[in-house]
Amino acid sequence: VGPFAAKLDTTVEMERHRLVTDAVHSVRIPSGGASNNSNSTTGGTTEPARICMQILHAGRYAMHPFAVSASATKSPISPFPARELSLTGIHDTTSDFVRCAALAKQAGYDGVEIMGSEGYLINQFLVTKTNHRDDEYGGPDFVNRMRFAVDIVRETRSALGSDFIIIFRLSMLDLVEDGSSWEEIKILAQAIEDAGATIINTGIGWHEARVPTIATSVPRASFSWVTRKMRDEKIVSVPLCATNRINAPHVADDIIARGDADLISMARPFLADPDIVRKSREGDVDDINTCIACNQACLDHAFIGRTASCLVNPLACHETELSVEEDSIPPEERLTIGVVGAGPAGMAFATTAATIGHRVVLYDKSGEIGGQFNMAKRIPGKEEFHETIRYFRHRLSKLERAGKVEMKLGTEIQFSDMEFLGDVEDGVDRWIVAAGVDPRIPPIPGLDHPNVLSYIDVLRLGKPVGRKVAIIGAGGIGFDVAEFLLHHDDNADHDLTADETNGDEFLQEWGVDRQNETRGGLAEPDDSVNRPKREIVLMQRKAGKLGAGLGKTTGWIHRATLAKSGSVEMIGSVSYDKVDSDGNLHITVGKGEKAARRVLDVDNIIVCAGQISKKDLEKDAAGTELEEKVYTIGGAYEAGELDAKRAIDMGTRLALKIHQKDVVPGNHRFQAGQGPEEKMFAVLKRFT
Repeated sequence: VGPFAAKLDTTVEMERHRLVTDAVHSVRIPSGGASNNSNSTTGGTTEPARICMQILHAGRYAMHPFAVSASATKSPISPFPARELSLTGIHDTTSDFVRCAALAKQAGYDGVEIMGSEGYLINQFLVTKTNHRDDEYGGPDFVNRMRFAVDIVRETRSALGSDFIIIFRLSMLDLVEDGSSWEEIKILAQAIEDAGATIINTGIGWHEARVPTIATSVPRASFSWVTRKMRDEKIVSVPLCATNRINAPHVADDIIARGDADLISMARPFLADPDIVRKSREGDVDDINTCIACNQACLDHAFIGRTASCLVNPLACHETELSVEEDSIPPEERLTIGVVGAGPAGMAFATTAATIGHRVVLYDKSGEIGGQFNMAKRIPGKEEFHETIRYFRHRLSKLERAGKVEMKLGTEIQFSDMEFLGDVEDGVDRWIVAAGVDPRIPPIPGLDHPNVLSYIDVLRLGKPVGRKVAIIGAGGIGFDVAEFLLHHDDNADHDLTADETNGDEFLQEWGVDRQNETRGGLAEPDDSVNRPKREIVLMQRKAGKLGAGLGKTTGWIHRATLAKSGSVEMIGSVSYDKVDSDGNLHITVGKGEKAARRVLDVDNIIVCAGQISKKDLEKDAAGTELEEKVYTIGGAYEAGELDAKRAIDMGTRLALKIHQKDVVPGNHRFQAGQGPEEKMFAVLKRFT
């Protein structure tokens, strides 16, 4: 996969895996109507948890210069071209899969999942798009192209016997040109079952596919119909597993109940909340920290060699350095902490600090928690942010009932309040300023015209916007505002939640063949779905591609959404000259001799030109007795594209250390260190 990526091909590595398998097997899972306590060995029948290890060979997706594939091709998502595997290389790689599975069994795994989908190595052998061979592993005969996959499963089963689970993740919908046909998929499924697979999991889309498959803009369970099609046609008798954008227990229950699949696969939801299954079993679903499918801290990190984590749960993959244990702070070290601002950073700090034993008073001038998330949840495709607000609301309510948090919404804190509350008996020991940001207003003549609005006017205050719009600024907020104005129904009586989005419309809009009758499952996108509601000009000062700083694995989706609408003009290298008395925006595009002046005749101009940190309370504290007690976090500490990942991480990490004497303002920013893999990725990037 990449430098320093996890692997298993030695007995030394195998022994390390025992730590994982022993931990999993120590957990007892209730069977049927057994006790709700997942660790209980009484009160009902239980059995040990099971664990399977996924074996993946990236093929041409490898992020290193020694990539291999079925043929010599280059992936559009890796900078390194792949060389063609020789026949000896194919046989050796087959043996490597088998050896890895054997070591997994020795390590205590109950089974393995062989990754045959998502465009990785095995998948690359299956389709003519990437397999140009003319030997027994290629050519027009699909039996040859599937030989590699079938050999791996058959030889693994032969080596490990019948008492070992083999899951094969089979690409049932490639979503790329020249992908597998449905007939080929059925042939492969039957062959994989005959070769000894225990379970077949559903793979959806190659990583290079130009159809979103796992991002937050994909409606929940949008692809379970693919598994249902395989199940209904009774192609195989082994259990079938559905996957992709299944992030909540009730979504999984619905898939099983309507017969789409026998099993459910989830990955990122366990980063967001490792206790999702236990909480579901105990009926405490509001306490589940739901995966919002943003990819910002998991996949985006993985593709640059950074340790994967989770935007809504920064403890993920950092459990050895970050631990939130209830009342873990000794009583003599517990503090009373005032938190100003109930946005992402403030909520994260408050819940963490209160959980470990501090007393927290949470203030916000708004009557609701959530801060900038209350704007984000309104963006089409970001409905999952409703869930994050719900989670924090539930956590804060539980902590408030326990006497650990006092909520004071609708309360604006001034510096004089901080001074008073710090002086009274049992007053505030520390202040956390998480007041967020204000929109940056660029110095453009005429920007005070009534036709000019800020993104807050549009997303939070709901001010009316005309049909022709110019947007100043093409960062994350500019793109969000453009998508909101492009698709938002001004006549709707409420903003959609994640459960209310329309999966069928999504598939039509992005050109997915619901019958899976075309190769790769692609169809012509239906332009009649989600017709644009406005004409938009989106601009930025910088030259080059708009949205270049958006998420590594999701930025293309935002750009494609706007581009395929046909109603958004994206312009770079723009100078904003003035807003005239009619509310029109005068701009200059380009520099020097190539510069061209334009007048944009629009109904409204929306300013999305960045943010300014709210540092008033920090500045007021400077030089006073409170200076050493005021800590600024989140957007108030550093403004930049409303970075919720950084805000939640910063709030969580500071909460765990705030009681330490050496943690003082100016020395209160803590973050994960750069690992060797990330450093190596940076070095390799220089040669591409």
